[in-house]
Amino acid sequence: MRTAERTALVRDSALVWLASGIVGVSFGAIAVTGGLPVWVPVVMSLVVYAGSAQFSAVGVLLAGGGPVAAAATGLLLNTRTAAFSLAVADLFGPGRLTRLLGAHLVTDETVAFALAQPDPARRRAAFWVSGLGLFAVWNVTILLGALAGSALGDTGAYGLDAAFPAVLVALVLPTLRKDSAVRRSALLGTGLALAVTPTVPAGVPVLVALAGLVVHGGRRPV
Repeated sequence: MRTAERTALVRDSALVWLASGIVGVSFGAIAVTGGLPVWVPVVMSLVVYAGSAQFSAVGVLLAGGGPVAAAATGLLLNTRTAAFSLAVADLFGPGRLTRLLGAHLVTDETVAFALAQPDPARRRAAFWVSGLGLFAVWNVTILLGALAGSALGDTGAYGLDAAFPAVLVALVLPTLRKDSAVRRSALLGTGLALAVTPTVPAGVPVLVALAGLVVHGGRRPV
């Protein structure tokens, strides 16, 4: 891949990194101001590296739940990445360590950015550029947020929770526009997620939305 193409991928990934950094600062601050020591969100971000699972696990801990309950909640919410991994497994490259690192970097944003590319070579480069950059930004900003602590005040008052959804919408719009089968799947998944949102814990509607894939099957784009 040419240098200009790699530069374009970095430029396009920067929006995702910015959104990640904003939410990362919020997560670090929320965890510390809630009473957790600085090392908890920092280590969790390095080892778990899953935004919704981390927020949910910390929520359980701050509500008085034990580490087993927190880990179980995070694991449940992160099961959706198994489906994502199948979609991008061919982008990891050969070698056990490379595949292990690639699996660790799988996130909603990285997968969406990679699959939005027009050819296999660009998809592979997009996955690694986006994934490595996102991992670095996420962990650095969580450390900064944890160190800042209560100095940031109420992070929810800034509307930081809207950053990631806005980026994801921007990433998937091109695919939704050109593929009617994907649109049908997305509509069904969205409807199911909205239907169960009032009755299930946060994050579970994302898992339920995967049921929308049943209408995709092997249909070709039209």
